[in-house]
Amino acid sequence: MKVAFKMKLKPGMKAEYEKRHAEIWPELAELLSKSGISDYSIFLDEETNTLFAVQRLSGSSSQELGSNTIVQKWWEFMADIMETNADSSPVSIPLVPVFHLD
Repeated sequence: MKVAFKMKLKPGMKAEYEKRHAEIWPELAELLSKSGISDYSIFLDEETNTLFAVQRLSGSSSQELGSNTIVQKWWEFMADIMETNADSSPVSIPLVPVFHLD
């Protein structure tokens, strides 16, 4: 199964967002993999600073890992460049699938 969601990047933060993800923490990548998350991509609409994330699931979505300490630390690390909730989690809006072609 695939899920998609959108998040919001603060203006002017594209390079920093890319840098931080290029250096993703090995323990976070391992947690995502062990949780059944694969084929994870994030796209940026530069006109609106909207991030679109798509991930293949055989377990939980990354959006369901918020009680994990590693995830909470990542959220705090990313909070200065993204729109976040009070707990530093990114404001994330699920997207509804309307078309798919293999």
